[in-house]
Parts: sequence; structure tokens; C-alpha cells
Amino acid sequence: MAGAAAEQRRLATVVESWLGRPVLIVGDAMLDEWRFAESDRLCREAPAPVLTLRRRISAAGGAANTAVNVAALGGRAVLVAPVGADVAGDELHDCLDRAGVWDRTVNQPGRPTPVKRRMLAGNQILLREDSGDPDDALDQEGVSRLLTALACATEELRAAAGGEAPTLVVCDYGLGALPAPVRAWLVEQRERYATVALDAHDLADWRGLAPTVVTPSFAEATRLLARAGGTTRPTGGTDLHLEHPDHDRADGPSEMTAGSAPGAVRADADRPGPVGEPVPAEGRVALTGDGLSVTGTGVTVNTRAGEGVDRAVLAESRLAELRAHTGADVVAVTLDTEGAVVGGADGAPRRSHSTPVPASHAVGAGDAYLAAMTLALAADAPLPTAAQLAQLAATITVSDTGTCVCRREDLLTALDQPTGSTDRSALVGTDELDAIVAEYREAGRSVVFTNGCFDVLHRGHVRYLEQARALGDLLIVAVNSDGSVRRLKGPDRPVNPVEDRGALLAALACVDHVVVFEEDSPAALIEAVRPDVYVKGGDYPPELVPEGPLVRRLGGQVRTLGYVPDRSTSAIIERIRTHSQDPAPRASDHTPDESLRTRTQAS
Repeated sequence: MAGAAAEQRRLATVVESWLGRPVLIVGDAMLDEWRFAESDRLCREAPAPVLTLRRRISAAGGAANTAVNVAALGGRAVLVAPVGADVAGDELHDCLDRAGVWDRTVNQPGRPTPVKRRMLAGNQILLREDSGDPDDALDQEGVSRLLTALACATEELRAAAGGEAPTLVVCDYGLGALPAPVRAWLVEQRERYATVALDAHDLADWRGLAPTVVTPSFAEATRLLARAGGTTRPTGGTDLHLEHPDHDRADGPSEMTAGSAPGAVRADADRPGPVGEPVPAEGRVALTGDGLSVTGTGVTVNTRAGEGVDRAVLAESRLAELRAHTGADVVAVTLDTEGAVVGGADGAPRRSHSTPVPASHAVGAGDAYLAAMTLALAADAPLPTAAQLAQLAATITVSDTGTCVCRREDLLTALDQPTGSTDRSALVGTDELDAIVAEYREAGRSVVFTNGCFDVLHRGHVRYLEQARALGDLLIVAVNSDGSVRRLKGPDRPVNPVEDRGALLAALACVDHVVVFEEDSPAALIEAVRPDVYVKGGDYPPELVPEGPLVRRLGGQVRTLGYVPDRSTSAIIERIRTHSQDPAPRASDHTPDESLRTRTQAS
């Protein structure tokens, strides 16, 4: 028991060590849309259910979900990807903002944002509609803008990390976001990144990248080996036999299925041989007499392998070849709900297991696996530890229907470790704040500081604070006292007293501590805290921030974050006052509750 607790503490130490790790994610970003419906009757036109939409959820998908997972696990995530100038693109931007991902996506007018729409009833997926054509290639201008964004994001991350080389994650799902010029640029610039993770449907497109880790599915791994092997090779012993189909497709399915063979044809008097029939959209199906079948790319297993042969055994037998063909230090072959097989330079395969769940629960679990594996390797964790944390991150995200995201707090909770919160109240005094900052400094954590009146908390404030929190390990919000607000805003402000304003801010998950200051300027607090990053809201450049010279003199950096349009406190207060003073409400307006009218006028 004591040994298990020590092991969990060791794993938790790795999770803590990757906090703030700079990670650049590039690739195919998409929007996942979940539509939850109910049905209690069939339509007259056909024997089909009539669906009543009850709930709709949008989430980041593909490379965007990998970025969300990196940020949720505590990394500093920057996403570079082409995104359409459309409604789906707007929703994707909102998803990234809420997750604290640095959104460096490039708008591509005329090229729609890829969307996967799932319709569910009773938590059962009834259908999925995909939009976004892989043949919609980026034009020359689009490629140029994407390369510029990559170069700028790389330098931005390096600067934010004090000169440390960032980590790169490539997510190539065959949707056209990574054409040949972009792939060539990433291969040429490989030395700019300390750790490189690659998740690609077609690994053959990435020769020369020399990634630190690749995470192919079983199908992607077998497809690469089939292409590398060329023609049919004789089987012997327990080797996996791969045959390259004559009409191999450039972009095949991301997974294969295993099941029982419907029959067998005897190749000789003693041994059954492989048989099979074509499957729509696949090359062929190869079956063996021991009851194993695998669809796609012509995979067969020597029947001498005996009982118990499964995808994990096959993957383990070819890890060395996969490393050789990809040039990767580490290969992690993912097996859906069967876990993964991981191999490194030492040649020892490592097997991890997962819990079988409905398919609707596992969407995006691979993104969580990739994010955790990448962060662990970037933090110099041993391979067995990285593999263990990656599998745990993927496993604990599959408890419900939706796109999987693993949070750092969830991972630490699964390890029976404290999530970083303490018994201290989020509302603290200046003396207590000094002690808190000192603890973080001693642990090597970064401190983010911002200040404001926050009179009427609104969506713009929340998004701003979430983005600020993503810039470091601890977010401290300094709030102007009531007297300070009156001097800055006028005698009719604040609308809400500082006790209410502080309590609301402290309730936000992205805010670690709130402190009240009486002065008109936070200069004294900045002197005491000496923040690594000072954040200010507004559209002006950092060099025009009044506190900027002080922050830079103390060794920190200044960042400005834009507000959500039409979400200012003054505008909200003005709308409330205008509404309360309207002498002739429209007939269509609902009559407000009298107690609400009284409270509004009193405010």
C-alpha cells in the first residue's frame, strides 16, 4: 500500500513539473458538434424516428482538442491551424478562448471549417455528418500565412518561456491543413523544437521529421509497414505478414476492426490459409483459420502464432520496425479501448490497458493521450512514466458522452493527490499574499497579475481572466476598493460593493487569489508581487500600459488582451438604466417582476 502511494506521488510530481510547458500545436482543427435529441414516434413518410432537439454542445476537435487538452493539463498551448471564416470557425475560436489556448489560427475565406456533427438519442449516436473537404487545399497565400503564423508562434512561445525551445505537436488527419510546403518547413525547422510529437493518418508523409514520439493507431501503423514492405513476403514463426494492396489509398480509415473469421480455406492438408472478401471503401479483408480478422491494407497473421494472438501482440512484434520507418525515439500504438503498446530505444514493449466504454464516450480520448504523453516526455519523464500518465489521462476522460478533455485536476485526483488548492481563502490580504507568492517562487512557478474594478462581472471579464490564467501557474487579481472606484469612475460607481465583487472573482476557477487595494494605482502591489507576467485589458500595445515600465524594471513582461466586443461594464449599466427608465414598454415586452424593478432602480 505504501509502495502504491509512493508511486502515485512520483507520477504527480511529473504532472506538476510540466506546468507552463510551452507547446505549439499545428494541424487539422475542427469543430465537434453534439446534438442531443429525444424520440417517441416514427414519421409518416418512412420508418424513421422523429427527433426533437433538446441540447446542443460545441467543442474543439482534432488538433484544436489536442491544444485544449494541453492547456487543461497545465501546459501553455498555442494553436496554429487554418480555420474558415464561418460560423463554425467563430464557435471554434470561442472554444479555444474558454480553454485558455493561445489562438493563432489563420482565417481562410472560402475554405470551410471542418465540422463533425453527431446526432444522439438516448446517448446512442444515430448518425454523424462530416463537412469540410480534404480536397479544399490551401492556396499559395494561405500557405504563406500559415508559415508566417508558425514562425511567429514559435518565437512567441520561446520568448514567453525565457528562451526555452518549445515543444511541437503535429496533428495531421488528412484534411488539408498541412500541405507539402508546410510539412517541408516543419522538417527543415526541426531543430527549433526540443520535443516533437506526431499524430498522422499517413506517417509516410513525414519522413525526415525525426519526431520524439509518434502515436499511430493500429491501422495507421499497419498501413505504414505495408507501404514500407512493398510486395508480399513469406511468413514464418509468429511474424506479422503485411501485403501492400495494389490500390492503396492515400487517406484510409483511422482504425481497423478485429473479429472472428466466418470460415477458412485450407491452403494445404495441414494448415488453414487466409480467405476474405472485399469490404466497401477498403482494399481487401484477410482472414486466418485461428479466428482473427483484420480489415484494410491486407493484413494476415501466421496461423502458427496460436491462440491469444491479438493486435497488441502484433504491434509489439513490430515496434522496432515502426521506430526505424518513422525515425521516432518512441512509438505508441493506440488500440482504442484495448489500451496501447509503447516501445522506445531499449526495445522493451510496454503494455497499457483501458476500460471498454461506448464509442460515444471515447471521442477525443486519443487527443488526451497525445497531450499527456507529449507533456511528460517534454518534462524529461522516463518512458514508462509517460506511457502510464498518457493512458491514465485517456482513461479518466471517457466517463460520459462528448469530446474528451482531461484536466490537470482530474489527473491529480485520479492519483489521490491534492489538486493544488489549499485551505486558504481565495480572498487574501497583502501580508498573506506575500507568503503565497514566496511559496510559488520557491517551487519555480510563474505568477500572473492583473487588476481592475470588475464592477459588473460579465462574459468579457471571464474570457479575459481565463486567457490571463493560461499565461502562468498562479493568477492574482487585484480589485479596486469602493473609494478607489469612486475616484476613478465617478460618484455613482461602483454598482456592487467590493465584498460582492471580490467574492464573484474568487468563485471563478481561473482565479487563484483576489486582493483588494485602496490606492488608485496597483504600483505598490506590483512592487510586492513582482509578477512574471502583468496582464492588462484593452486594444493598446503593451508599451503604452502605464504600469509597463515598472513591471519590466522588476523583470516581468507585459501582455494586453482584448475584451469581448459590446461587453463593457459601462455599456451593461447603461442598458440597465435605459431599460428601467423606459416610460412606454412595448406590448410584446414581459412585465418585469416588481421586486426586480425596485432592485434595478436602487442600483
